[in-house]
Amino acid sequence: MDLTDVPQLVRNADRFREVVAVLGKHGLADWLSAVPVPWLDRFRGAAPEGGLTTNARIRVALTELGTTFVKLGQVLSTRPDLVGEPLAQELAQLRANTPADDPESVIHMVELELGGRIDEFYAQFDPVAFASASIGQVHYATTLDGRSVVVKVQHTGIERRMVNDLEIMQKLCEIAEQQSERLRQYRPVKTMHEFRKTLTSELDFGRELKNMQRFRRNFENAEGVRFAEPFPELSSRRVLTMERFDGVSVSDKAQLDASGFDLEEIACRGANLFVEMIFRDGFYHADPHPGNLMVLFDSELAEEATYCPVLGVLDCGMVGRIDDSLREDLELALIAAVGQDAEKIAEVVARVGEVPLGFDKPAMVSAIADLVDDYGQQSLENFDLSGCLQEIVDIIREHRIYLPAKVAMLLKVLVMLEGTAHQLSPTFSLAELLKPYGERAMLRRFSPKQLYGRLKSTAEDWQNLIGMLPRDAAEILHNFKQGKFDVHLQHRRLEPIVNRLVMGILSAALFVGSASLWSNQVPPAIKGFSLPGFFGCAIAVAMGYSISRQIRRSSRSTQDD
Repeated sequence: MDLTDVPQLVRNADRFREVVAVLGKHGLADWLSAVPVPWLDRFRGAAPEGGLTTNARIRVALTELGTTFVKLGQVLSTRPDLVGEPLAQELAQLRANTPADDPESVIHMVELELGGRIDEFYAQFDPVAFASASIGQVHYATTLDGRSVVVKVQHTGIERRMVNDLEIMQKLCEIAEQQSERLRQYRPVKTMHEFRKTLTSELDFGRELKNMQRFRRNFENAEGVRFAEPFPELSSRRVLTMERFDGVSVSDKAQLDASGFDLEEIACRGANLFVEMIFRDGFYHADPHPGNLMVLFDSELAEEATYCPVLGVLDCGMVGRIDDSLREDLELALIAAVGQDAEKIAEVVARVGEVPLGFDKPAMVSAIADLVDDYGQQSLENFDLSGCLQEIVDIIREHRIYLPAKVAMLLKVLVMLEGTAHQLSPTFSLAELLKPYGERAMLRRFSPKQLYGRLKSTAEDWQNLIGMLPRDAAEILHNFKQGKFDVHLQHRRLEPIVNRLVMGILSAALFVGSASLWSNQVPPAIKGFSLPGFFGCAIAVAMGYSISRQIRRSSRSTQDD
């Protein structure tokens, strides 16, 4: 691949050079060895830092490369099915320590996005951020009608830098997939496509605003749960104004313990909230770590013994969706798990994911059967759901099954949700909470309403079949009776195989015949060597080599497909 022919890389040549230099410095650029670009030679085969594992060097390199690469590492940390649990745990340590923009840049960004002077929109705006993340920073403000809000402002120039880095990443992934057998198993191009889609969504604050509005509609009648109210008139693609929550972050365990609240109740309420999103709405918050949850309470009611605080949910930028097809597969997996049907679970996994060539289904069924036996002995209240899901992910990765992003995200959310709940209450059992949903899924799947819905959705297919069947059956019987019934078999891609077989037989025959001529010194001969025998053997060897090359090339193309 000639990188100088790629316009994006020419435009970002300096940044591309910097990326490759950092990878080379940490001993991670050896896969570029087949790229015919002379200036890459100095970065290939660099000695890695002593004392650091490969996973640690990957984390250090991503940190050094900046925000976009850190975000990539954070996304990969949620895909242990793809990169393996050790690397996923290493990448989970990544933090994007992006410094806040200066006050003048912040005010300029807000005024540019909202289309006016800042005092036309806010009675008070603190230009000094109280928090800064990879894409944006957050400021306290007060609206003109006196409401306390927070304003999320995108970092100046961050979108342009990320777009440039994404272009470079895309080309590096294409090189990796073409040149490295070791990296090809990680599906770099497909993974990069998913990451680009996720990051582009996060860069548009308008999407987060719509997510918040949808969550508020879904839970407008729910007690004890609140999503921040957004202000569309004070928001844009790069600015998001939302209601300010006052309370204690779930990540602050010491302050929660000191508050005296029932942490078991808070854990149960939070878990119920996310389970409702997943199984009821099919639209869920995809980042349930403790920092995105707050315990809110009314000081006037805090003295009442029966009072339980409200749970507030923050940062709705990352969401997941479950379509009807995935919901049916989840229900099938739940039913199979209850019945300890390892073969049905393996069938669902194979259908949901992409299985490799030569997939060994019996081996996977055996591994899942062992898993079901191990976890089937645990009581529901002591069931380790996170451990079970992680072992399933290990089995999926061992058999090189590629899970779609929406499935991997759902598994990550369930593991993260149980971890957050356990941080509040070590005795909490997510599996026990999921049991009623599994039972309802079984009843719903076999209910008359569901069966009628499936029959209705296939009514047109049944109508077409009933319309064609009598005519086609009569034609078949008539032809059979007249002795005109023919069966036509179509062999796909059989001609090249037959051609190779014929050429192989001819090569073998030519070699045997020529060897006989050579051994009998059939004239014309030079110094006892039969010329017809010599040239015949040479031609036969050349033909055999050509056939073997064609077979190897065909095998590689089949594996790539």
